[in-house]
Amino acid sequence: MTTALLDSLRQIVGAAHVLTDGDLTAYEQDWRKRVKGKALAVVRPASTAEVAAVVKACAAAGSPMVPQGGNTGLSVGSTPDGSGTQVVLSLTRMNQVRAIDRDNLTMTVEAGCILQSLQETADKEGLLFPLSLAAEGSCTIGGNLGTNAGGTQVVRYGNTRELCLGLEVVTPQGEVWDGLSGLRKDNTGYDLRDLFIGSEGTLGVITAATMKLFPQPAARLTAWAAVPSMQAAVRLLGLAHQHLGAGLTGFEVMGRFALSLVIKHMPQLRVPFAGLDGAPPYYVLLENSDSESEEHARERFEALLEFAFEDGCVLDAVVAESLSQAHELWHIRESIPLAQAEEGLNIKHDISIAASRIPAFVEHTDALLQREIPGVRLVNFGHLGDGNLHYNVQAPEGGDAREFLRTQEDRVNQLVYDAVALFHGSFSAEHGVGVLKADKLAHYKSPVALSMMRAIKQALDPQGLMNPGCILQK
Repeated sequence: MTTALLDSLRQIVGAAHVLTDGDLTAYEQDWRKRVKGKALAVVRPASTAEVAAVVKACAAAGSPMVPQGGNTGLSVGSTPDGSGTQVVLSLTRMNQVRAIDRDNLTMTVEAGCILQSLQETADKEGLLFPLSLAAEGSCTIGGNLGTNAGGTQVVRYGNTRELCLGLEVVTPQGEVWDGLSGLRKDNTGYDLRDLFIGSEGTLGVITAATMKLFPQPAARLTAWAAVPSMQAAVRLLGLAHQHLGAGLTGFEVMGRFALSLVIKHMPQLRVPFAGLDGAPPYYVLLENSDSESEEHARERFEALLEFAFEDGCVLDAVVAESLSQAHELWHIRESIPLAQAEEGLNIKHDISIAASRIPAFVEHTDALLQREIPGVRLVNFGHLGDGNLHYNVQAPEGGDAREFLRTQEDRVNQLVYDAVALFHGSFSAEHGVGVLKADKLAHYKSPVALSMMRAIKQALDPQGLMNPGCILQK
């Protein structure tokens, strides 16, 4: 049966695009190098018709499939297990921009398109595709849709879900659903698009999407502010909404220890106010994009910071004087995960809580972890504008990071996720559930929600062949 399936797959996509030998680490290992699986084959179709034919062949053979984009996910949602029975369905060859409709402000693209290339394509048209995240140079739009990725501009433009108007999907039976309309209003039954977005390849294979575009802003301003507390950061967020309205496009918070790791491991980066006496506990990076002139936008932006300084929620601030300076500030923020990796293995969390409750959550959970695991170091940063924190936990200084991860990860996760539940939040804000957190979903999601999710899975994928073990445990 296996030989017959591989022969069939070779006939569909060509022998060169059915990979079974050699080093397949790029497809079989997750981005964080936590899990290494073994695929029956890596299949690389070049069209929706080929995807449909591959899925039909696998379904007929009863072979499980793992859809994969850039394989940059953080929850082990696109990695095969170790059984050697799963077919990795890589969409990277499907990387064409099918159409740009300037009047409708939409772009129809294939799932394997690299996010950064879509940003650049829109820019060449004088338009903006606003989805932006650290892995944009290698992640694909299909993976972004599969996990409903967030990023740095959610506060204005929303998650990937809000940027998508339509999808093309291959079902688990190998049929093609063409929902690539560019309509902003279509109330004709269940919203199938939203069903597949965020489903992490468990309900079907996203092969193309129609995405929203926006006019390029006339002015883009970036500031770095030192704040005396997390409560002050939330206060600044409220003032930014009040003064900037829809112009607020980014609002990031960074803890002092998180930035100290950047200073330690990337000394070439100049972190503003790092040398302040009694360095502030938190820093904020905020961005304003506006359609009005640079001069008027800057006046409003600086007026906000002056008001915040008088209010006491900002201790000091600097406004980027050029686009290159703005990029430098963003580069510091985006370097935190890399600096943390240099410091050693750590326990990562991607949580969301209502912004108004974040100060109380941080105070509660910081104290809890310090009490339960003395000396533990907290790398707290993230997208405060939309209530998403990367509340990561580093081993005590001088400790064995690998041993800390091995012995403390389950305990730390329970402490953090129980605290998240206490504050009515979510343990997965933008990274997805994947396989890594499937057991957490079973524990923290309501029985009613889980029952409905299993019913949807059973209805669409009765053979259970689409990314088994992802989101819902086997």
